[in-house]
Amino acid sequence: MPLRVAILDDYQNVALKLADWSKLKDKAAITVFDKPFATSDEAVRALQDFEIVCAMRERTSFSREVVSALPKLKLLLTSGMKNAAFDMATLSERGVTVCGTGSVGSPTAGLAIALMLELTRRIGFENARMHAGEAWQVTVGRDLEGMTLGVIGLGKLGAKVAAIAKALGMNVIAWSQNLTPDKCAEAGVAYASKDDLFAQADIITIHLVLSARSRGLVGAADIARMKPSAYLINTARGPIVDETALLKALQDGRIAGAGLDTFSQEPLPADHPLRKLDNVVLTPHLGYVTEQNYRRYYAEMIECIAAWLDGKPVRVVT
Repeated sequence: MPLRVAILDDYQNVALKLADWSKLKDKAAITVFDKPFATSDEAVRALQDFEIVCAMRERTSFSREVVSALPKLKLLLTSGMKNAAFDMATLSERGVTVCGTGSVGSPTAGLAIALMLELTRRIGFENARMHAGEAWQVTVGRDLEGMTLGVIGLGKLGAKVAAIAKALGMNVIAWSQNLTPDKCAEAGVAYASKDDLFAQADIITIHLVLSARSRGLVGAADIARMKPSAYLINTARGPIVDETALLKALQDGRIAGAGLDTFSQEPLPADHPLRKLDNVVLTPHLGYVTEQNYRRYYAEMIECIAAWLDGKPVRVVT
């Protein structure tokens, strides 16, 4: 009898098109879930009979309560090699094998730059006006060249964004809790203290992993230091920023705007006040959502399932 496989959070209904699932023919019965679960209880009810679950990174939570309520779960897969929404201790206690996948390129870096361009040049806004037949040209944009970009987190993604920004003629400064001036020099950017970065930057972009140290790292006092003409970009994780303080600053016009791909609550509620502001560019957590990434994610999930069925699991996450 084939094992039951759940593919979760396939919002675009592309999982079965972007990889060859026929490799699991007669071994697996596949069910696709194309909408997020509203609650953990809903997730538990839906996944009761599945032995294998393919999860997209940090969309569905596998907390202790959820894992404990899924007695048939044997193999849990994630896109990427880490997933903060998985309670790894409980999964280990339960004997559930957890495997991951590789990824392609640095698509979040491109998205961060795109949000900067949308905020400063209003491309989408003017495109909508053109299609609507409205009056010719109302925007006066701002050129990124000559602006100062403050990068919070100079790891792989932060360094990539810094390199693109430099190619666009921006001055780049950087800070994070463990960052040193020597590390900045290696990346060709200037080191700044946290206070100075928030006070000096025309655009601030966040590239940190969410952890106990980074949760709430950008607080009300930091946002208050920003120039009235400055923008905040967050393509990392919503809870890194005090969303209440950011919302108030945007509503009061104390900063020029924000480009946000991640939020404290996802999906972002339809009535959330951020959706009502015209100085905010919002995208629905698209950072890693590219065709190239999805093709690799799903192909390697298939590979993980086949290897596990063979008794030789690959890319095991510990």
